[in-house]
Amino acid sequence: MTSTIKADVVTAQTTNGNVTLQGNGTGTVAISDNTAITGTLSATGAATLSSQAYPTAGGLWSGRNMVINGSMAVSQRATSATGLGAAASYPTLDRYQLAGNTNGRVTMSQTADGPSGIANCLKLACTTADTSIASGGYFFFHQKFEGQNLQRWAKGTADAKTVTVSFWVKGNASATYVVALEDADNTRHCGFTFPVTTSWTRITRTFPADTTGAFDDDNAYSLTCIFHLSAGSDRTSGTLPSTWQATVTANRCPGITQFLDSTSRTFFLTGLQMEVGAATPFEHESYSETLQKCQRYFTKIAPKVNAVTVRGYNSSGAVVSSWFSFPTQMRTEPTCAITGTWAVSNCGQPAFQSFSVDGFLFGATTSSAADTYFYPDASSEYITASAEL
Repeated sequence: MTSTIKADVVTAQTTNGNVTLQGNGTGTVAISDNTAITGTLSATGAATLSSQAYPTAGGLWSGRNMVINGSMAVSQRATSATGLGAAASYPTLDRYQLAGNTNGRVTMSQTADGPSGIANCLKLACTTADTSIASGGYFFFHQKFEGQNLQRWAKGTADAKTVTVSFWVKGNASATYVVALEDADNTRHCGFTFPVTTSWTRITRTFPADTTGAFDDDNAYSLTCIFHLSAGSDRTSGTLPSTWQATVTANRCPGITQFLDSTSRTFFLTGLQMEVGAATPFEHESYSETLQKCQRYFTKIAPKVNAVTVRGYNSSGAVVSSWFSFPTQMRTEPTCAITGTWAVSNCGQPAFQSFSVDGFLFGATTSSAADTYFYPDASSEYITASAEL
């Protein structure tokens, strides 16, 4: 049996009163859409909210957004980079890889021009046009995901879930681009076009459930959420798949506007969210939460300028070193690099002695048995560690 309450308002009868809705043990109690309930609602037994539209302020059910840095808040490497588009790189905003192989070039930046409630956005500006992209040409940006973070999809099973990608977007003129999901574990893809206008517009695209091909449950690359902005005929001559299918290059992004066709082209995006089920309001999180998630894949360590980083005393030819921990455990053993020429005393330039997912041993070989130390003497001298997918 199902009991249905149809009312405009259900209100507690006393100041501290409760309204209790209770089924008969075998049925359910249904509350119609747009019913306002004030006071304290007590649900006995198993209570179910059957829609994902409940977080009206974007602050409930944390962790539903699988995208990292969807608010474009973190940009450890740089806030702007120019001359991009000849190869794949992570030039500015954390977790967003830009890839291209055309003659077109762009500037990518973190820009404080987001829609209401989101301060920052990703901005792309075409600086060198390519009006005749070769057949094998492409230009896109994307975020890659670990398989172990996608298990909630139940992909490849009879219980597979739909997934919705949502974002805010605008440009300098009307255009059409493609957002797609590409399953790297099973070589499958699905995509949708979306319009761009000169005003911020929220786009939502729901991808159907896929009962074929489960994601690997590990820390390797399993999926990408990709934004196709320009491409040659080998990627645009087919039919865009609105259901999951084996990846076909010709079907990747038919119907797109060529972003690289003019130096007047701009593209802005923020509030990127990927979640199981229907779209909900954008999930805001603190800057520190976002930064820590980003540091699993890339971290920049900049010791205080003109302050000794490592100091010691040892015989000539020995190594004076110290262990440094990463802010969070990295996805895998990272590739580490030292930028700039550091100030040294009685030693050579510092180098990594060893490193792991947790940190690194950093030192320098002494040149004499004397007080030995090294440090950065400019802000352009720092350490980076990358474990990107």
